[in-house]
Amino acid sequence: MFPIIQGNQIQKIDVAYCSAEGISSLELMERAAKSFVDWLIPQMQNSKGRFYVFSGPGNNGGDGVAIARLLKYLNHSVHLIYIKDVDQCSNDFQRNFERLPEGVEICRFDLWNGKIEPDSIIIDAIFGVGINRPLEGTYLRVIQTLNKQVGLKISIDIPSGLPADQASFGEVFKADHTATFQFPKLSLLFPEHALVTGEHHVLDIGMSDSFLNKFENGNFYLKQNDILGLHRTFHRFSHKGNFGKVLFLGSEQGKFGAINLSGYASLRTGSGLVHLAPQIENTFAFNTLVPELMLYQDSSKSSLYQFDAIGIGPGWGMGVEKDYFKSIFVRFKRPMVIDADGLNLLAKYPELKKEIPENSILTPHLKEFERLVGESANHLERIEKASSLAKEFKVIVILKGAHSLIALPDGRRIFNSSGNQYMATAGSGDVLTGMLTSFLGQGYLPEHAAICGVFHHGLAGEIASKSKRRGMTASDIIEAIPDTFIKLNLL
Repeated sequence: MFPIIQGNQIQKIDVAYCSAEGISSLELMERAAKSFVDWLIPQMQNSKGRFYVFSGPGNNGGDGVAIARLLKYLNHSVHLIYIKDVDQCSNDFQRNFERLPEGVEICRFDLWNGKIEPDSIIIDAIFGVGINRPLEGTYLRVIQTLNKQVGLKISIDIPSGLPADQASFGEVFKADHTATFQFPKLSLLFPEHALVTGEHHVLDIGMSDSFLNKFENGNFYLKQNDILGLHRTFHRFSHKGNFGKVLFLGSEQGKFGAINLSGYASLRTGSGLVHLAPQIENTFAFNTLVPELMLYQDSSKSSLYQFDAIGIGPGWGMGVEKDYFKSIFVRFKRPMVIDADGLNLLAKYPELKKEIPENSILTPHLKEFERLVGESANHLERIEKASSLAKEFKVIVILKGAHSLIALPDGRRIFNSSGNQYMATAGSGDVLTGMLTSFLGQGYLPEHAAICGVFHHGLAGEIASKSKRRGMTASDIIEAIPDTFIKLNLL
């Protein structure tokens, strides 16, 4: 996994890396610029090869100057607009400025006519991760001017004006894409910043995970390769019992679809036997939507221990009695998945949090999370609260959304990289509950079940959206789950 390094550590990392590799800071800047240009060219589409690069006085600006040079070498039309006099800029900025070839249109911002040709690409290289206060003066005017311009807008490393680790506190460059080096910056993962960061892309500049791990502070970014070694393997003599027997408790009258979705997702994730226990007196009135799903009709629910894993909450309703809810924790005593109304009942009966079996997985969306822990001023505060909840009750908290957060009891916080906006559909969370419960039932460690469940859920959404996009349903996500194992070449 990529560690997500704090912004105030990045200069220290650059110095340490250059020393370890025996390269200069100028060479590292060149490497970053080349990585950016290699990524950029396929994004051009209708730009007609015209670029406007806006460079600040620091090394982010130096990246911009190097990028302007490389784009000109590729015979593109390049305009470089710099903010401060060159002799007031960083050394590497000045050295790159001296290397600019003929043909680059160069202008200081206060002398620029403010015109950008149609179908051009605007590159923001004004400020990097070091910003720690709201923009003002000339820099504020630059950003305000650029935000009014029409064109594809791309930020280098982070949109100018956005702090690396905090919520936004002023005017920020509104990027369509952010190309960030080596690892995502924490604030790129905040939902309230989506309108200024656009899509973000992580560009490799050669730093290994082992090198970056020397600077980690507990935040990590989950990559596809990270989950490959977490999966259990099965052999030709494995039988349905080896793949786990799981149970879902939920679905009051009128909400029968919820645990049907969870159960079907569990089957598609590999569970051997899946039972559903709807919250209704007459289970014969309940229809399973999939013939492989079985009804659990033990009204006493006294034999929960026969199951390898249970998932509780989807469509359960708020009429579940407190003592019965507590008895599930007491009788099962093993990690379980708690979602939806299971979480709402925990908010209703907060004293039951201490009864949750250790390493259980809680999967709140933002509103459910607010009910559990109270309102948060911003996403950074939510992250801290999720981590505190995980540590206090020794559970795993999955805060659902784009770049879902997995908060572990030991304090580590893992952000997911898979998924897309088309997964924002009714029942998507029920699908995740089914997948997580399936992995638990197959004998995965709870941490591994959480990581694999979240990543495969997002990947299934990506696969399903290739043919569905808007209008994609939770059932579409379920049907794509087996394809995630094929894509990752998992047996």
